[in-house]
Amino acid sequence: MRKLGLNLLIIIVYCFPFVYFAMDKDFNNGSMVGYLMMIVITSLIAFLGKWSNNIMAIVIGNIASAFVSYYFISNLSGEGGWDGTFFKPLGPTGSFIFFSMLNLIPQFLAMKLANKFKKKV
Repeated sequence: MRKLGLNLLIIIVYCFPFVYFAMDKDFNNGSMVGYLMMIVITSLIAFLGKWSNNIMAIVIGNIASAFVSYYFISNLSGEGGWDGTFFKPLGPTGSFIFFSMLNLIPQFLAMKLANKFKKKV
């Protein structure tokens, strides 16, 4: 029961649209804080998930976060939203894909760190 609860917690936390939030902060405030928060929070979740052997929850959570982020980004693309001139040269959708893939690197590093930490304990 404890493992199921932790799996659900990881997936629920991942359901937050991290990439959309980061891009929105960049677009509206010109701030990189959103990207930093995305990297730190997702890395911590990946560390916790790997440390507790919940790899599937990490995968499902990343997919869920990507879907939720894509939903919000696709609603803001076009007229009245992100018109594609701010996120040059990739545009909003291309930038979403780029940042989503780039965000996997610190998560993999955090998972490797969790492996080393788990072996010590």
